[in-house]
Amino acid sequence: MTKPVSYKRHRFPPEIIAYAVWLYFRFPLSLRLVEEMLLGRGIIVSYETVRRWALKFGPAYARRLRRKAPSRRDIWHLDEVVVTISGQKHWLWRAVDQDGYVLDEIVQTRRDTKAAKRLLKRLLKKQGCPPKRMITDKLGSYAAAQRQVMPAVEHRSHKGLNNRAENSHLPLRRRERAMQGFRSSGGLQRFTSVFSAVRNLFVPTRSRRSALVTHLHRLAAMAEWKSAASIAA
Repeated sequence: MTKPVSYKRHRFPPEIIAYAVWLYFRFPLSLRLVEEMLLGRGIIVSYETVRRWALKFGPAYARRLRRKAPSRRDIWHLDEVVVTISGQKHWLWRAVDQDGYVLDEIVQTRRDTKAAKRLLKRLLKKQGCPPKRMITDKLGSYAAAQRQVMPAVEHRSHKGLNNRAENSHLPLRRRERAMQGFRSSGGLQRFTSVFSAVRNLFVPTRSRRSALVTHLHRLAAMAEWKSAASIAA
């Protein structure tokens, strides 16, 4: 059983820390905007403190969030997007399922078969089973990697079929603009792993978009977030 999050040696209550971290990862806000929003609620805390909270508690919360159970009927949509860090191109490789749920993502400096193989191996290890189908764009590295890592899985390569994976990059792009870019590849990896876990929790699947169901989904998501943060619901 996962141990509760420890807030020892922190003078602010856990509820405030968890709220600040939630604001930062859930919405396209800079650290300074989070600082301002907290001030609006009478909480005086610096943006640097919010940054330290995000670095320390964000990954701890994300590890405690329940992941969607994998299925052999899943369809994996894979795509990669370029992120420039300190003038150097990096590639964020991402996999989402048929509902838009982010399965995994990895920052790499390469955009070739070796990089595609690394993503597929990570996915198989994390999911525990191969998908029913894999859908990618026309990048040849995917086909080469698929033949080596999971040759029995059906692979469809078509630009128009992969909108789900391409659209999954949009929320991170908005965050990238709000944060004025990322400072390092490690920082991008750490941020996106928490960011996607929070988004997976709070954003309902495309098949559940009625107002009532969305409202209930968010209430349940907030309850799970508080549980992951080890604070009272």
